[in-house]
Amino acid sequence: MIGLQNKPGDEVSKEYRPLKNVIERVNRAYKTNIRHFFGFGSMAGAESFTTLFVTFFNFLKPHSALDSNVPVIIDDLSDAQIMPTRWVKLIKYAQEFAISHTVQSV
Repeated sequence: MIGLQNKPGDEVSKEYRPLKNVIERVNRAYKTNIRHFFGFGSMAGAESFTTLFVTFFNFLKPHSALDSNVPVIIDDLSDAQIMPTRWVKLIKYAQEFAISHTVQSV
């Protein structure tokens, strides 16, 4: 496998084909969500959107392949019934993490 290309008869390409499918699906979902913006005006905007997209995709979005579960389960989010409440909790956890790691590194 070179990049995401499959070589006919190549055992490595055959083994990693399912992972290629996952990568392509995430990439397609990402592209679909940024089409509305027609790109970004700055690198900071691109980084912010990508961070939010990855957070949504991994922590909040149910996936049909996972029986409508999220890839990364956080028990404290299960009691939050609406999406804005889940976002607020995730942002709070991120702030607490950032503060605790800033204090430790000083």
